Amino acid sequence: MSKLSHHDLIVLLLSISTMLILSRIVAELGKRFKLPVVMGELLVGILLGPTIFGQLNPEMFNYLFPRDGSIPIAMDGIFSLSVIMLLFVAGMEVQLPLMLKQGKLAVYTSFMSMVIPFFTGFATAWFFPEIFIDDLTEWNKFLFALFFGTALSISALPVIARILMDMNLFKTNVGMLIIASAMFNDLIGWLIFSLVLSLSAGNTDKMALGYTIVYIIGFGLFMLTIGKRIIDRTLPWMQTKLSWPGGVLSISLGICLLSAAFTESINIHAILGAFIAGIAFGDSVHLNEKAREIIHQFVTNFFAPLFFVSIGLKVNFIENFELDIVLIVLVLAYIGKVVGASLGAYWGGMKNSNALAVGFGLNARGAMEIILGTLAYNAGLISLKIFVALVIMALVTSLTSGPLMRKFIKQ
Repeated sequence: MSKLSHHDLIVLLLSISTMLILSRIVAELGKRFKLPVVMGELLVGILLGPTIFGQLNPEMFNYLFPRDGSIPIAMDGIFSLSVIMLLFVAGMEVQLPLMLKQGKLAVYTSFMSMVIPFFTGFATAWFFPEIFIDDLTEWNKFLFALFFGTALSISALPVIARILMDMNLFKTNVGMLIIASAMFNDLIGWLIFSLVLSLSAGNTDKMALGYTIVYIIGFGLFMLTIGKRIIDRTLPWMQTKLSWPGGVLSISLGICLLSAAFTESINIHAILGAFIAGIAFGDSVHLNEKAREIIHQFVTNFFAPLFFVSIGLKVNFIENFELDIVLIVLVLAYIGKVVGASLGAYWGGMKNSNALAVGFGLNARGAMEIILGTLAYNAGLISLKIFVALVIMALVTSLTSGPLMRKFIKQ
């Protein structure tokens, strides 16, 4: 049976400890300049990766982060687990009752903030694919257009929530509208993206695809109705009878992994199962806020740094920086999301300035865009140049969302 050797284990532990310690130090320094934590984690990845450290000291880089042998396999497993945990925590942020309470205004805003960016991205990739990738077959062009439309549609719910809290807007009408719309964007966006990943893996049989769609709809309905009721009834027992907080942590993460395993088994990426499980858990009225915070802290301070640092380890950001692609992605991202969300809010009855604030608020892409881009690159849907452009777009939109909201908001 193959296993990690004594030397491999030492290198693996050195790599993980280096990533965790440096990412925490840089993230804390970035906080002083009001930079997102994810930016510090990405920066550490770029510093440790082939962009900088790999050029300055290739021997040490290859020692710490080898590309062959057992260590990359072990690291890949850890990074895959990190993505699943991150989507579970993102799902816990989604509160379905809040989406439903916002009424007509939320329906208009959610719909337009999803549809306009999606068709902006889809049409650009479909009619002008040569801007991004050469020599695409019709099927691959269709998959890429689907992905690009989805990439421009999603928002970063955790980042948006943090921005609204910092601006004391979280519990205002504008804040609640932005949060409800971001929940809808993420819910629909990850569903579409999971189907795109399934199709890109070669699952093109119509019958099999039909069964997959039925399975995932059935699983989603089960988890958000019967599954949620079971969780509601058992959570009080778990929180009082089992060891605190270990009992809730173990069972919630166990259900997350079971859900992820199920969706992976039906040819839909594991992230969707984790996301739906997160919604079912996070939406429970009986989930103790301390338990929620413990899960959130555990995932965002252990798994999240490893994942975001790993992005810089895989990519040379200087070699794969293409200014034309970056600018096109940025322009399309701003036009699609800001115009779509602002129009939706305005047609729903909101005043001009506040409608624009909603548009810029929903434009923050943050960690969700980076996760989406990473999974698409790993699946062979996009090139490194497009991936780098998506990462830059995620960071720029997250940094500018707050100041632009502040400019247009009317208290």
